[in-house]
Amino acid sequence: MSTDTEIPYGKGDASFQAAGGVAGLRQLVDSFFDRMSSDARFAVIYAMHPPDRESSRDKLARFLCGWLGGPKLYSEKYGSIGIPRAHAHLAITDSEKNQWLTCMSEAVAEQPFTPEFKRYLMEQLAVPAEAVRKRCAAVRHTG
Repeated sequence: MSTDTEIPYGKGDASFQAAGGVAGLRQLVDSFFDRMSSDARFAVIYAMHPPDRESSRDKLARFLCGWLGGPKLYSEKYGSIGIPRAHAHLAITDSEKNQWLTCMSEAVAEQPFTPEFKRYLMEQLAVPAEAVRKRCAAVRHTG
């Protein structure tokens, strides 16, 4: 049950705080990449990442900070980003999108987030994941 003093996820930095701030998001990203690198179910999406996977970890953690209402760490270091456009060169179909979401869901499940925030976060992550899939499909059909 929520009270009137609770800020709902998606407002201000409530989601960023619920994720444990920068440290919590870095822990989530490490869990995600560790799982992706060690579980054969995710080999296809792991292979899509550049060899410098530390850079990929850093970029995802920084992106999530700003995306969840915290500091805009990604743009401070790397400039602006459009997630679908940044992934348009990849062959992402429903299969790869679902691999990514499954891997992230398993990483989220390992975190000390509330059940409500875990559910909220995965619902929110499904939106850009689908946008990436659509952009990649459009590029395949026009390219």
